[in-house]
Amino acid sequence: MTPEPIAPSKLAAADAFRAAGIGLRTRRLRSILSALGIMIGIGAMVAVLGLSESSKSDLIAQLDRLGTNMLQVQAGTGIGLGPGELPDTAPAMVTRIDPVETVAAIADIDSARVYKNDLVPEGQTGGLSVLAAETNLLQTLQGSMADGFFLDEATPDYPVTVLGSVAAERLGIRNLDTPTAVWLGDEWFSVVGIMDSLELSPNLDRAALVSFGAAETYLEEDLVPSIIYVRTDPAHIDEVRNVMPATVNPENPDQVEVTRPSDALEAREAAESTLTNLFLGLGAVALLVGGVGIANVMVISVLERRGEIGLRRALGATRGHISIQFLGESLLLAGIGGFAGVLLGAAVTAGWSAIQGWGVLIPPVAIIGGIVVAMLIGAIAGLYPAMRAARVSPTEALRTL
Repeated sequence: MTPEPIAPSKLAAADAFRAAGIGLRTRRLRSILSALGIMIGIGAMVAVLGLSESSKSDLIAQLDRLGTNMLQVQAGTGIGLGPGELPDTAPAMVTRIDPVETVAAIADIDSARVYKNDLVPEGQTGGLSVLAAETNLLQTLQGSMADGFFLDEATPDYPVTVLGSVAAERLGIRNLDTPTAVWLGDEWFSVVGIMDSLELSPNLDRAALVSFGAAETYLEEDLVPSIIYVRTDPAHIDEVRNVMPATVNPENPDQVEVTRPSDALEAREAAESTLTNLFLGLGAVALLVGGVGIANVMVISVLERRGEIGLRRALGATRGHISIQFLGESLLLAGIGGFAGVLLGAAVTAGWSAIQGWGVLIPPVAIIGGIVVAMLIGAIAGLYPAMRAARVSPTEALRTL
């Protein structure tokens, strides 16, 4: 009687998953330490991408709010002419450019300093300047007031001042609930307003602003525009920028510098992009270290479990089954590390964004890509140990039991 052929051994997916988890459960500390490298690498990459996107989203919101259509005009240094000076007629000339919407000028008042009281030098605060400003400056800059009101047509000839956010803080003025005054030059000026921080003009944050009329009357200053802020039609920003020097100073256009303050914000984003690439590189290094750690653990596991491998082969497991078991362990180890890394990166992004006041934005590619990259690292790291385990001879392996 001919014996019936023995059916080939089979390994169900659920059994393969359970078999892959045996090695991890029996060597928990080693498995955790191996997954830690993958977790740190994936966490770093997800956090970097998430923070980069959140920061970029905040920058776009800033530019939308502040506008990219503002130009800043100031005197420069002409070729062979030395330091320049804007003509008195410059603001009026700029308004003649058709796409220009609003124009506001400020002037430095070098003879005056800001003091908390008239006891000089006691009570003096350094690093603050006094500027004369036109009444439409806040509108041109699209700024806002933290307290009080800005210079207006009702206060051009009165000794009143508006403080920038930093100036008010250094002078110890938190609000205007009670009448407040500061000593400018040789006169008391009533503080009628405190501005919020001006992101496009941080120099104004450290200044006390007075009207041109008040500067001429009380500070006896012969004013010359130092900076002119110009809002123009966004569609013609480049054309206006090109004709601005010749319009402001026809005789010496090379003594006029025209900049766009929003370019500084974009330059900051470019610098942050460079740091993003650096941190992505560090995350890749952590992933490489994690992959090497997994490969090392799996190779050691093969050596330690030769008896188990021989016994399973003697009971009918094929080389393919052994390969699947050890490759599954590597994938499971990497998958745990990758999933934990995504959670870590998301938590870091949410925490830092909350501190900075940004909206939390984690790109889907970072989440999906993090898991995929982790599994890919696990597959590569576990391939050699799996092949080595499959090549173990059952008879030699059983001798170790």
